[in-house]
Amino acid sequence: MKKILITILVVIIAIFGYNEYKDYKRFHPKTSNYKTSENIDLDYYNKTIVHNYFNAVENLNGYVLMQWSANEIDVKSPENDNKETEYAVNQYREKLAKVKYFEALLKQSKKLKNQGFNNADVQNFELKGLSVEAYNKKLNAEKYKNRLMSSIPKENLNYGGGGNAFVYEVQKLLVKKGYNIPLDGIFKSETRNAIIDFETKHNLFPDGQIDEYTLEALLE
Repeated sequence: MKKILITILVVIIAIFGYNEYKDYKRFHPKTSNYKTSENIDLDYYNKTIVHNYFNAVENLNGYVLMQWSANEIDVKSPENDNKETEYAVNQYREKLAKVKYFEALLKQSKKLKNQGFNNADVQNFELKGLSVEAYNKKLNAEKYKNRLMSSIPKENLNYGGGGNAFVYEVQKLLVKKGYNIPLDGIFKSETRNAIIDFETKHNLFPDGQIDEYTLEALLE
C-alpha cells in the first residue's frame, strides 16, 4: 500500500513538474518572444520607423510576459473567454499589428534595395503607391526623357542630313502620336511637316524644329 501511495505521489509530482516546465518553456523569452526579422532594411530612409519597429517588438514581448506572469493569461493561445482575457487578447493583437506594419515597410524597402533602389527611390515608391513594375517603368521613362532633353541640338536641325539618333527618337515619338512618317533618323519634309502639324495643334510656335516646349509635349 505504501509503495502504491509513493508511486501515486511521484506521478502527481511528475505531472505538476511537467506542467510547470511546459509553462516555463512556453513563456521563456527564447521560445515565447517575437523574433525581429533579419530581412529588414536597417538603413531605411526614415530612421524613426526602424526605432519604432524595435520598440514595438519589445512592447509586444513585455506585454505577453506580463499578462502571463501577472494575470495567467496566454494572449497568444487563450484558454478562457472571459472579458479580461478578451481585452488582453485584443490588446495583444493591436500590438502585433503595429509590429507587422513596421516590419512590412522595412522588408519591402530591403526588397526594393536588392533590386537597385536607393532611399530616395524607396520614398518615392511609397508616396506614389505604384507597383514595383510600374515604378521601374516610370523611372526608365524619366531617364529616357532626361537623356532626350539633354540631346536637343543647340542649332536648328539640318534638312536632309545623314542619320541622326536624336531625329530618330523624335520620329518614334511622332509615330506614337499617330503620324505616318519613316523611321530613318533623317530630317526630311515628312518629319518637319509632322512637327509643324503637332506644334500647331498644341499651340506651340510652328517652326518645324524641336525645342524644349515641343519635346515636352511629345513626351506627354
